[in-house]
Amino acid sequence: MKRFWKAADVVETDGCWGVELDGKPLRTPAREPLTVPTKALADAIAGEWNRVEEKFDSRGLPLTGLANAAIDRVAPDKQAFADDLARYAEADLACYRAEGPQGLVERQAELWDPLLGWGQRRFDVDFKTTGGIVHVAQPQATVDRLAHAISMLDPFRLAGLSPLVTIGGSLLAALGVLEGAFTPEQAWEAVSADDLWQLEKWGSDAEAEAALANRRWDYLAAAKFLELLES
Repeated sequence: MKRFWKAADVVETDGCWGVELDGKPLRTPAREPLTVPTKALADAIAGEWNRVEEKFDSRGLPLTGLANAAIDRVAPDKQAFADDLARYAEADLACYRAEGPQGLVERQAELWDPLLGWGQRRFDVDFKTTGGIVHVAQPQATVDRLAHAISMLDPFRLAGLSPLVTIGGSLLAALGVLEGAFTPEQAWEAVSADDLWQLEKWGSDAEAEAALANRRWDYLAAAKFLELLES
């Protein structure tokens, strides 16, 4: 697509913040006004549009995409969206440990034990871990409390949380970022531990490195979206 506007500006609308392109309100794909809860997020979205050069694609507008998702996908049925995310409580990445080699076992413990420890303290729950990929059922109280925590989030926080959960495979890491218990980089290091180990073990692989870089970009963009909701 080619750039068709000269400037993006932030405007206040009924206590929320919107973005205009040359004086015309920016709208979601469903044609709803793109309004967000904080000026900081609106400023950042306007910045995305102002940084666009002659041609662009949607990957260059990650914050805009997440705001669109909050309005068009999450808000119409918030509980259904929350329920989908809550299912990750039943199979969090941090609960499935490698049985070898020892270096990977130790790295997973170093990066994933803090996630489980924080989750235990924060939600007063227990987690069951296992070696390998065979499913291990989590205590029902654990699943219920995490699901309740997610159900209490608004559409914008759910939209920002979703990529952290689905890209990383860890609901605990995502909630830790949301609540400020872990920095986005700490969380990313934890959820990408296996991929980074493989690259270190088998050497450079341009395709794998590019895929991991794209995942990191999306992960950190979602974390930034959540951060701007608190500004």
